[in-house]
Amino acid sequence: MRFREYTAEWRAGQRHLAAASLSHLDSLLQHHIFPALATRRMSAFDHKVVDGFIRTMEPSGVGLAAQSNAYDKLKSILLDAHRLGLFDDNPLLGVRLPQYDPKRAVIPSPAQLQALRGVGDDVFRLVVELMSGCGLRNGEAAAVNVNNIVADDVYRVTEQVNQTTKKYDRLKHRKLGEYRDVPLPQRTKKAIEWYAEKHGTIDGYLLRHPQYSGRPFQPYLLQNQWQRLKRRGELAIPEGMVIYSLRHFFASN
Repeated sequence: MRFREYTAEWRAGQRHLAAASLSHLDSLLQHHIFPALATRRMSAFDHKVVDGFIRTMEPSGVGLAAQSNAYDKLKSILLDAHRLGLFDDNPLLGVRLPQYDPKRAVIPSPAQLQALRGVGDDVFRLVVELMSGCGLRNGEAAAVNVNNIVADDVYRVTEQVNQTTKKYDRLKHRKLGEYRDVPLPQRTKKAIEWYAEKHGTIDGYLLRHPQYSGRPFQPYLLQNQWQRLKRRGELAIPEGMVIYSLRHFFASN
């Protein structure tokens, strides 16, 4: 059996993966893994083949993060084959892994956070509160629902807006129906209630698509506003700080 054929069967078994994760997997296969390994017979894999695959990515200009992700997916496929007995020896033993060192996160100071709270429209200000106060991801903030205030100091995170499908979806790293409860500061609770009173809700959802009220709010709209504020000089954003840094602020505190 050739690698492409085996991978097709392996992928069909990845039913636990969300749509975005499957899309990322397919991209890695098509752009990085299949061009080098698609026709290779499964019985021909050993640590030299895997190490050679990694070394071919380096001079091709593939970033370290992509190299690490591609190797991680290849490893999952080959370990699955090893468990089924296709290899006598583990084909990953002795492989030198791609050295990926992610950049250090830039976290806003309390003064910088206060400045962020005073710019942008009502949507931007609400999302700033949700991400810095409750530690929500961008997609989770886009799915904020007033009915998820389950106690005066607890917000229940039940779903996110999937940036691939553009629809409400299960949480990242969780099964359908699973949730997590997070602390709800009074400041953030008041921001949710203020927005709901001023703009109303649809089935409890506060944020909707600005042109199509029947659709979820899309996280990329927030990113667009972030970039506009930077270009206009309305926001003193340190180098390396992104919207996700607001979630880092919550985690660091």
